[in-house]
Amino acid sequence: MDAYDKDPAAGQGPGPDGGAAPEETGATGTGTTGTGANVTGANVTGITGIGATDGSAVGETVAAPPAPAPAPAPEPRTGVAALSPRYQIGAVVALAVVAVAVCAHLGLVFLHVAPSNTLTKQHGAAVDEWVFPEFEQNWKLFAPNPLQQNVSVQVRAEVSTADGGIRTTGWYDLSAEDGRAIAGNPLPSHTRQNELRRAWDFFVATHDSEDRPVGLRGSLSETYLRRIALLRLDRNDAAGPGGVVERVQYRSRTTNVAPPSWSGEKVSGRPTVRELPWWSVAAETGGARTEAAGAAGREGGAA
Repeated sequence: MDAYDKDPAAGQGPGPDGGAAPEETGATGTGTTGTGANVTGANVTGITGIGATDGSAVGETVAAPPAPAPAPAPEPRTGVAALSPRYQIGAVVALAVVAVAVCAHLGLVFLHVAPSNTLTKQHGAAVDEWVFPEFEQNWKLFAPNPLQQNVSVQVRAEVSTADGGIRTTGWYDLSAEDGRAIAGNPLPSHTRQNELRRAWDFFVATHDSEDRPVGLRGSLSETYLRRIALLRLDRNDAAGPGGVVERVQYRSRTTNVAPPSWSGEKVSGRPTVRELPWWSVAAETGGARTEAAGAAGREGGAA
């Protein structure tokens, strides 16, 4: 008895006709020891030899299945989401306050430029208090009949000299100075373009025909013009060495722009002059006057 007789599960040798034994005909697989085994009851012919359970032959290297891709790391939070809950609440409250303030500002400006209505009649003073002077609006850019006048604003000063005398300067054409600074300049200064023009419009709108201020805004416009005059006179060195500006006086010269020939409109070409009274600038030049007096005293003591 050979080894095949000792192991009933082992396959038998070839039959008399040289073919495979009935038990050998069938599918084989690889066990844990790597050898093939008959599959009882399987009657699949044409597959011979020792094979692996996945269909590969013994001796072939079977690739391991790919490892699963790691989960992507969560993206870091940015903006308000990166803050702690307490700060998120603070940010939301701040945004809400800003939104309410912006809406209130836009509403007040709208009431300022809107036609007269019930709200403006009842709360016009509150609207004007908020809008003027920083947020003033007008429709001149879209006016059907825009301004057709050239307005030249001039100023002169009364100066106390270093020797104690008083002299009056000539007229300084401030509008012409601004015009020369703007002409040919591709990026002119906003101050040169609008400071003097808007200040004069502000004055005219808040004074009556007798040059008397109407309300608090009228006094504010005078203060604004006095400061502009001092700045421009100092730029032109109107006071001279040791001199101090005591008073200033404004005047305007208004000339109508000639209409085009095809319009048929007739306007007067004669200029209109408006001369304002003298204004004291002691409140604005108090420091300069004290400094000049001190310098004069030092010079007298040295003499």
